[in-house]
Amino acid sequence: MSQRTIHITEFDRRRLAELLDELHRTGYTNREALQDLEGELSRAVVVAPQDVPPDVITMNSQARLYDLDAEEELVFTLVFPEDANLAEDKVSVLAPIGMAMLGYRVGDVFEWQVPAGISRLKVLEILYQPEAAGDYHL
Repeated sequence: MSQRTIHITEFDRRRLAELLDELHRTGYTNREALQDLEGELSRAVVVAPQDVPPDVITMNSQARLYDLDAEEELVFTLVFPEDANLAEDKVSVLAPIGMAMLGYRVGDVFEWQVPAGISRLKVLEILYQPEAAGDYHL
């Protein structure tokens, strides 16, 4: 994971910390994913929901991305694991792409590991962000 500033609300930080605790207790097998997410949270800047920049991918945000390698646009919503549904383009924060998306801003390019190597995605637009919409407790 690259070093970057993540803006996160106290509500999302708490929910993600609870998720991590639960996964540790239940023996979740992907320890690397847990460590990556813990690292992201440890660097996060906790802000009030109304202070989250509107161009940042936060939990439950829907973002329009551009795959620089496949040259195609994608739309994903970043969700908690229980809400993940690939048929609805809802990706879990525990999935490699979900973890990679968290905290990036419009104009940023991020990378994530795919079976064929590294995929590079550019954030084109935030279609929906709960904090910008005033939905502070999704």
